[in-house]
Amino acid sequence: MAVLRHSAAFPFLLLLALLICIPALASGVWLNDGGGGVEEEEGEQFSEELFLKPLPDRKVLAHFHFQSTAPPSAANGRHHHLFPKAIAQLVQKFRIKELELSFTQGRWNYENWGGSDPISSTNAKPPGVELWALFDLPVMEIDATWKDLTHALSGLFCASINFLESSTSYFAPSWAFRSNVSNLRYGALPREAVCTENLTPWLKLLPCRDKAGLASLLDRPSIYKGYYHSQRLQLTSTKSIGIVLKQTLTVVLKPDVQRNSAHSSLDKPIQPSWSVSSMFKKNVTGLCVPAKTSRIFFELETNMVVELEKLGYGVSLSNSIFDLSPNPVRVFKESNPLPGRSNSIIYEYINYSEHEPLDLGMKWKLPFIWSCSQAPFHVSRFLMGSGNERGSIAISLQSTESNKEFLAKSHGCNVQVLIFQVVPWYVKVYYHTLQVFIDGKPQSVSDVIEKIQVSPSEDKLFPGTLELMLRYPCSVQSVALTLDFDKGFLHIDEYPPDANQGFDIPSALVTFPNFHSSRSYVEDNFSLNSPLLLKFQEKNVVRSYTEALLVPLTTPDFSMPYNVITFTCTVLALFFGSLLNVLRRRVGEEERLLNSKDTTRIRLIPLLLSKFSSKLKGRTDGTPKSSSLLGSKFLLILVAVLAVLWHYISN
Repeated sequence: MAVLRHSAAFPFLLLLALLICIPALASGVWLNDGGGGVEEEEGEQFSEELFLKPLPDRKVLAHFHFQSTAPPSAANGRHHHLFPKAIAQLVQKFRIKELELSFTQGRWNYENWGGSDPISSTNAKPPGVELWALFDLPVMEIDATWKDLTHALSGLFCASINFLESSTSYFAPSWAFRSNVSNLRYGALPREAVCTENLTPWLKLLPCRDKAGLASLLDRPSIYKGYYHSQRLQLTSTKSIGIVLKQTLTVVLKPDVQRNSAHSSLDKPIQPSWSVSSMFKKNVTGLCVPAKTSRIFFELETNMVVELEKLGYGVSLSNSIFDLSPNPVRVFKESNPLPGRSNSIIYEYINYSEHEPLDLGMKWKLPFIWSCSQAPFHVSRFLMGSGNERGSIAISLQSTESNKEFLAKSHGCNVQVLIFQVVPWYVKVYYHTLQVFIDGKPQSVSDVIEKIQVSPSEDKLFPGTLELMLRYPCSVQSVALTLDFDKGFLHIDEYPPDANQGFDIPSALVTFPNFHSSRSYVEDNFSLNSPLLLKFQEKNVVRSYTEALLVPLTTPDFSMPYNVITFTCTVLALFFGSLLNVLRRRVGEEERLLNSKDTTRIRLIPLLLSKFSSKLKGRTDGTPKSSSLLGSKFLLILVAVLAVLWHYISN
């Protein structure tokens, strides 16, 4: 019987083993015959990296980089082990080729934090929400798909991205944002507030969330008290590689200066010392188990290395300027830098565990001054004019000090600049008023502008877009462009709750195609295993975002409708109330009602007085008439005294 029972259970056990093994085989998990352990093939992968860099204005840059990849699959639905299923469904449903979504609070300081390095060129974003997507769809279906995508992302990240569904909020750039792409849509919400409600869904896309690995450093108070933070989601989908999801969080923090307010003998403030635990209130105590790589990088940028070499201190971990602890695992030097530049240095840290937490820190000893590498021209945008009727938009480009030497060596060269500007429909721009000034002198538009694309706005339907390609000599110190506009009128339903604050114009995008921000850190081909260093090697053009403009429009007095509504309702209530009284009342009924009430009141008062006096005397109705009369007289005297006292007190 036991043998029969075991033989009957064998098919069930075999079926159970197949059900367990099939998902593992599909995900690429195989037994390694050589080592006897478990090894993962080219399946879904996840990596996490942290990039730290001191800034010249006594702040610290922290850049988190998380990357998840899913191989291509012919099946419509598949089981995901590491890659977030919600993102894969978005790609399949809306047929997305590329997508980038950013939530930003604060503005990137291009002068002090850099403008030509990979971080500033790719991760410096405008305030609020910025979304652009490239679809693999016919042009006729893109607008409807864009609207559905905004609603899906709005629910996924708990934000107001669905406001971009309106045709007045998104647009299709021709070539300034992406060259010769017709399936791209772009939208921005400059006033969107960024908070933890947006960060929490972003963290849920990670395999370990914020419970383990580098994401455990993301302490909410430490992040949101910083000067700048931008969480970004970049998505790429191809048939050959699959889906690549890059999640980055860029934060600029200021260390606690009160504890480290040291001064040198020259009475100059020393850079504040800092560590990972002091900035994030946590240590790196362990890895995210599914992560293929988990590293921390610390960079000494080019200008910092140059200043250290001028002072003769070198770039060792312990010198007369600063101490960096603990010791790194590996050191990378930039290969093939631009002419006239020194090599930047990156230190790598990977050995940290729960038993030996890593607390990377930098202690300054002497005052040290350096500057970050900047873009060839510093870009700014501002409004001109006054009043609620007309005005002008001005875009200014000023040559930076860091590139004057490079530009001076290039005789006869030209600088190419692409400007992408979006204007809402209620700001009616006159594009024929475009003027160009070089070094303060007016120039002919045809001499400076090589290419121009204008899409005029249509009231309550489409915003206006301006795409320019400028070309001017390298020796130019300043370039300015101005555009005149009139301020439109909105319907009362179109005003936001805080209309008196003003209306936002999204940031303009300025691109320098001749300048690239690529960095190459190759050390025994080890950088090929680092997604962050591979990202630095990409040939990205230098980009800069301008300020978001605040335009005051003619705003009605919203208290007047309230006053009119209140007054009208009061008059109508009095009118209809009186009319209903007249219609429902009978002739002579009021007099009869008053007479009946008076007679009832006359009969009721003596009865109440007699009962009250009897209660006061403690007698019942069977008391003699003499005592009742005495009590009534006493009661009348008491009432008279109380009336006199009341009259005296009231007067």
